Amino acid sequence: ITTVTTNTTSDPRYEIDFDDDGENPQDWTMLKKGTIIFIMSFSTLVVVMYSTSYTSGIPGMMSTFDITSKTLIVLGVTTYLAGLALGSIVLAPLSEMYGRRPVYLIAVFMFTVLIIPCALAKNLETILVVRFFGAIAGSAMISNAPGTVADIVSDDYRALAFSVWSIGPMNGPVVGPVIGGFVFQYLGWRWTNWVVMIGSGLSWFMVALIGETYAPALLRAKSAKKRKETGDDRWYSRYDDKKKFFPMLKENLVRPLEMSVKEPICIFWNVYIALVYGVLYLCFVSYPIVFGELRGWSAGLTGLGYVGIGIGGMVTICSEPLLRRLINSHKLDPETGKPPPEAMVSIVCIAAVCVPVGELIFAWTCTPNVHWIAPLIAGIPFGAGNCGVFIYASNYLVHSYGIYAASALAGNAVLRSAMGGTLPLAGPKMYETLGPHWSATMLSFIEFAMIPIPLVFYRYGHKIREKSALIRRMREDKEKLDSRKRKAAER
Repeated sequence: ITTVTTNTTSDPRYEIDFDDDGENPQDWTMLKKGTIIFIMSFSTLVVVMYSTSYTSGIPGMMSTFDITSKTLIVLGVTTYLAGLALGSIVLAPLSEMYGRRPVYLIAVFMFTVLIIPCALAKNLETILVVRFFGAIAGSAMISNAPGTVADIVSDDYRALAFSVWSIGPMNGPVVGPVIGGFVFQYLGWRWTNWVVMIGSGLSWFMVALIGETYAPALLRAKSAKKRKETGDDRWYSRYDDKKKFFPMLKENLVRPLEMSVKEPICIFWNVYIALVYGVLYLCFVSYPIVFGELRGWSAGLTGLGYVGIGIGGMVTICSEPLLRRLINSHKLDPETGKPPPEAMVSIVCIAAVCVPVGELIFAWTCTPNVHWIAPLIAGIPFGAGNCGVFIYASNYLVHSYGIYAASALAGNAVLRSAMGGTLPLAGPKMYETLGPHWSATMLSFIEFAMIPIPLVFYRYGHKIREKSALIRRMREDKEKLDSRKRKAAER
């Protein structure tokens, strides 16, 4: 959370804070918190599923627009992911300036409206351009929903809350083609857009029902109301001085890029997560080839081919309490009294093996001479591994960089989306040239070759963190702050 405090000479007697009457979002009832987490999860699912439901309608669009190049039409996935990456950086400062709720209401409304031109499009160019801008609007859910979850949940339950919320974004890529396949088969490709618009409209109404959750925005509004009611300008909150949009935007653009090229932790994890993400999105191009063209399945049944990946993701999410016990079993960091960030990497090491194993099994069971259940089962370890990598590698970055975690994740999102958007472009040609067996085998070998990255960080991550200039500066700043607090307490 980025905030700017007010002048330290302000009289503390006039500082506005939360009263003990349920004003603080973290004091809301469990039912209210659960409802908000569900709304955030569902709304994020809608945005993410639109990235892959597009692939279900590719045959229909190729016929309607008289396009023969699969690579060209797959650009719809590329432009959408590019919009998500750009929007995540550009829109992130807005919630810190104006609160979560107004950003959600405007962004989700724009996302919903921009689906209409795609559904009515007369050419592919319209779809490519509008999907890009629609994704920028939709990215507000991806970049801000985790912040909303953090707003309302205390540290003790945050891991569980994030696991529940992640059901939406983790399963969105799978739900897209599952629903999109049947919608395309029975209603046509244009309805793959209308269905998402219905879901997005429902999302907007649900978001409109919940109140503001961002504590700084609530306290700013409360202090402004107090000044107006009393006519006394001495009333203030510690968040009254807001950063301007463009300085925050510059910071959001520059720092993630700097960290992506200067911080060894970011460099290696960005490459690894981006590769895993790219292969996942390549599946949304390769599965229609394997199940639709080779096995002759209908569009609806082809969409069901992704169920294995979805089941795998749910296995990882539902295993969170067990995985949390594994993380907590590590030796505690004497400075924090908590498991070190490398404890998170222990889960990534397991997930890093599951991903290529599932891919390799899929490679040699995907053709019609093998029963169809085999490649679906192969999706379970593949999906479980993908989910484990995304959740716990992201947690590692968060725990490593603390106040700079948002910048680390933003840089990761850009490279991840770039890989997820470009690698699928190679899918049709690769499967045509190498065939399904060796195409998937090559990808699994690449993923096997990347396994040493999490293994090295699990073993030597603490030493790598010690050599990070940014992390050293964070520790020095914290030590100075603690020293000032001790001196102030002594006085």
